[in-house]
Amino acid sequence: MAVLAAGAVSGMLYGRKRKWIDAALVLVASSSLAVALADIRLPQAGENIAKVTTDASGGIGEASLQAITRAQTIALSGDGLREAEWRDLPARRVQWTPGAADQLWLDFPRSISLGRIFTLTVRRAPAQAGWRLQLLAENKQVLADSNLSGASTSSLSVQWLPPVAEAMVLQARLLDAAGKAIAQGPIPLQVKEPMPLQIQGRFDAPSFDARALNQLLADGDAVLDWSVTLGKAVARSETARAPLTAPNAMFVDAAYVEHMNPSARGALLAQTRQGVPLVVLGANAADAAMWQREFGLRLHPQSPTTEKEDTRQFTVAGAVLAMPPAALNPDDNAVAPWSVAARDSRKQPWLWQRDLQQGRVVWIGVSDWHRYAINSPQALALWWQGAMDKIALAGVQKTIWRMPDPMPLQGLRSEVCVEGGAAASAQPADGGPALPLLARADKADSRCGAWWPRRAGWMRFDAAGMEAPALEYVYDVKDWPAWQRALRRDATTTYAARAARAGDVASAGRLLPIAPFALAFTLCMLGLWYRESRQRQ
Repeated sequence: MAVLAAGAVSGMLYGRKRKWIDAALVLVASSSLAVALADIRLPQAGENIAKVTTDASGGIGEASLQAITRAQTIALSGDGLREAEWRDLPARRVQWTPGAADQLWLDFPRSISLGRIFTLTVRRAPAQAGWRLQLLAENKQVLADSNLSGASTSSLSVQWLPPVAEAMVLQARLLDAAGKAIAQGPIPLQVKEPMPLQIQGRFDAPSFDARALNQLLADGDAVLDWSVTLGKAVARSETARAPLTAPNAMFVDAAYVEHMNPSARGALLAQTRQGVPLVVLGANAADAAMWQREFGLRLHPQSPTTEKEDTRQFTVAGAVLAMPPAALNPDDNAVAPWSVAARDSRKQPWLWQRDLQQGRVVWIGVSDWHRYAINSPQALALWWQGAMDKIALAGVQKTIWRMPDPMPLQGLRSEVCVEGGAAASAQPADGGPALPLLARADKADSRCGAWWPRRAGWMRFDAAGMEAPALEYVYDVKDWPAWQRALRRDATTTYAARAARAGDVASAGRLLPIAPFALAFTLCMLGLWYRESRQRQ
């Protein structure tokens, strides 16, 4: 419209001077340019529809794949294709109505550290009543049982604590109300030795809580640099067994920070700004003004009349842990830059944090967890593991393997990715060709390679510069048919949405060629320039 308006104004100006040929040239030039810029599409005589049918295993013929590339619309019957197959096809509009069928989704970590609880969650569609989920060992022994579901539910979970670090293939079994197996299949799990944490601890007031925390970290093979002031001239120190090259966190009690002089406190905050989280046990805090002035943290005393109501309660591994709050704690709705990082089972906050450049300051507002070190040691250890996860502490690991495919299948393309490091290729241990690792726009800081599994079972990959090889379990084509069906339907839905967002250029019609109009615009402008030059001469 802007080009046409400019051409009309120019034509009127030439017409006022009775330069009719110039006016015609500028009008033709502006019209040609407008058509070239308008993205005009010509309607087609008929829509090319490819009728595609996938079998129960998701198979599709080569002729159907070629028909999809030439069509504007896909009339799909069946459950569709897997995500890796849809990714290789151009975006086409999809006509598809999925039929009614039982579907399963399995959610579980494929690798965990020793000492962590393994959680398996199974979702079903549609929701049903009277079914149960069991986790079985390799010798068919029942490791965990969700018990019978009385109400109609679509999700069940079981938990299990692995005793050793090894790669194993467990089994999951779904039973109906009569005890008949509905579905059963492998659950691969790799239990790894935990990477030791590097922890600094500084405490100005001895407490059983700090002692229990020290014991838990030591049992977890953490590298500790620990110091506790027992009196005016007496301190208990624990020297690290190895140099702390990259500390994961520094644990302090509130009294330690309050008793520091301003310069030492500034050095502590400088270390935190460099990326070492500062975790404060707030049970012995006494100087609310200092925390407000130096850390921007508003602390309020707890009312003694509501002590029982304010007790924080945590349900961990079937045990209930009750911990009283600290004498001084932030508000339930902390003011920025502070925020609530975790709440208990009754939605009461117990963990607060704020960012400090590259690091964080974390306030733990509960106490007396040492009471459970004897009667509920496993529950206490799991509670502290959850606290460490919320504080985001992890072992130093510069290179990481990533396996994005939720269910690698024999004969179907999958992916192996490397995050960090400088590995250029991954080598399968079965003697297959090396997989080039290339950067992907949709996976930041990762390089990925495609591979086609030739057999079911564990597969190992090695790469130069990686700290350890990677293990990936390949499922047989007969494993978990309902899960395979659900994954294909999810991938097909995603593909249909992607085609809709792309606008489906093929189904919109053929684009009007712009070359003739661009040529006409160029010739008219050259003719106008020639006539203007002759008139000036």
